Order: sequence, then structure tokens, then C-alpha cells
Amino acid sequence: MKVRLKAGSLRYRLTQSDVAKFTKEGVVHEILDFGDDKLTYVLQRTSQPNMFATFKNNIITLFVPEKDADKWTATETVGVEHKGNQLHLLLEKDFTCLENVDEDQSDNYPNPLAKKDHE
Repeated sequence: MKVRLKAGSLRYRLTQSDVAKFTKEGVVHEILDFGDDKLTYVLQRTSQPNMFATFKNNIITLFVPEKDADKWTATETVGVEHKGNQLHLLLEKDFTCLENVDEDQSDNYPNPLAKKDHE
């Protein structure tokens, strides 16, 4: 799972195994260890009607409504978003990059644009 923070926006990108775990357990998390402190980021299902996020005790939690989570995990839907008053929230499936990168992308979703390049 990847997190991107940018001036008023929070984006989570999940690999195929992250999505499978989220589908089964309703929550997935990662911990970034800075040595003297840690940042935890969590994706969690909620019964609330809208997506929202919290930041408490070095834990960023993105809550996604059950109905949106079910649609996102069970279909080819790429993302779910919510534009709130303070934050633009986005949850996406992580696709492989079209250009070569050094990171392991073996668990990412196949990029639909890659097919078009080879046609």
C-alpha cells in the first residue's frame, strides 16, 4: 500500500494482495519506521456514508464506506474519491508503471494502457 500526501489531498494506492486482504478483513495497514518514531497508515471499512480520514497518534486512517468498498473490490472500478471541505480523498488500485522503475511491481494491477501500446 502506498500513500501520497499533497497539499490538501490524501491518496492511497493498493496492490492486488492489499485489496484481497482488505476484502477479507475490512482493514489493511502499513508501518513506516523512522527509527525514533513510526508512521502507521490504515485503510478501514466504515458504516459511515462518506469517505473520511483521521490523523491521531501518528496514525493516518482512511475510512471507506462499506458500499463503496464492496463495489471497488468486486469490480474493475479503479478508484473511489471524496472531495470534502478540507481534504480530497482518493483510494485507487495500483497499476504497473508504463516506464521502467526500480520498485517491485509484481503485485500491481496490469496497466490497461500497456495493452494499447502493444496493439
